[in-house]
Amino acid sequence: MTLPLIGTRILDLSRVLAGPLAAMILGDLGADVVKIERPRSGDESRGWGPPFDARGESAYYLCCNRNKLSVAADLDDEHDQALLRRLIAGADVVVDNFRSGTLAARQLDPAELLARHPRLVWCTITGFGADSSRPGYDFVVQAESGWMSITGEPGGAPMKTGVALVDVLTGKDAAIAILAALAGARNGTPEDRRLFVSLQQSATAALINVAQNSLVTGAAAGRWGNAHANLVPYELFEASDRALVIAVGSDAQFAAMARALDLAALDDARFATNAGRLAHRAEVVVAIRARIATKRAGEWIPLLERAGVPCGLVRTVLEALGDVAASPLTGVAPLQPASIRRPPPKLDEHGALVRAHGWDAFARA
Repeated sequence: MTLPLIGTRILDLSRVLAGPLAAMILGDLGADVVKIERPRSGDESRGWGPPFDARGESAYYLCCNRNKLSVAADLDDEHDQALLRRLIAGADVVVDNFRSGTLAARQLDPAELLARHPRLVWCTITGFGADSSRPGYDFVVQAESGWMSITGEPGGAPMKTGVALVDVLTGKDAAIAILAALAGARNGTPEDRRLFVSLQQSATAALINVAQNSLVTGAAAGRWGNAHANLVPYELFEASDRALVIAVGSDAQFAAMARALDLAALDDARFATNAGRLAHRAEVVVAIRARIATKRAGEWIPLLERAGVPCGLVRTVLEALGDVAASPLTGVAPLQPASIRRPPPKLDEHGALVRAHGWDAFARA
């Protein structure tokens, strides 16, 4: 398989999750990625454990740093600044998540470097936009973007998601923006090649239908727990042994579900349309809940699947990982056209090699 970004060079000046994930995605697609880290401590996520693997690396660091070489460099050291300028001169893309002015104060001004290198793309990931100096942390952005206000049980406390999903979405948005720039803006002005992606924008845009509900109605969205604001039934039910979910997205699926569950009580004109089911949510859900509780989940799932009703078990993370290729060292494997070629590097593992050979270090590592 030919990887689409073979020969593309990415300088990763970012830390923690969103930026490293964006760079890793590009590395998975074949790019050469050099990760620059603080001397001695490195990316702060290296210390975000336990758990740590046998090499002493945190699981958090491992999740977003494969397919990279690691170089420890001090941004306050003039020799290391010169090293970074040399790497930037040969790079196609720089990814960073420093606060505004941090790099410029160290003779690494993105605007100057973009003007000097007419094919360079530079993507900065921020918490709250290019003009804000606020630090960007996933949990804070989940709170301020409205996510927590709609997550949790009705009447309960606001709740964050179980994954740092704002960071993940922002990393993917950054990768998309970079790929678009590589495809269409490589010969553009420095302004065309200067990208900004923010956690706040990615999180707010990801509200999708919930945002549109509020825009259309003018009303604040509420918390629905495991239920859905617009669809019934679309929630969790407890079978006699474990939980499952049913996600009915059409009137035909609802009729098929009622037959599969042998629930004659749902054969009612009031429930024939989704609008009707929304109006009678409690009656519909109570009937289904009582029926599902009479059998084991493993009995209901085949019946519902044969009827074409979207459904699934509530599984543990380890159960879910059994369905995919995954490694304690390199994480969940990417899909084509991507591959894993290098494990996440130790701090400064390739420092001497990159200092001696620059981007040619990839041919020697």
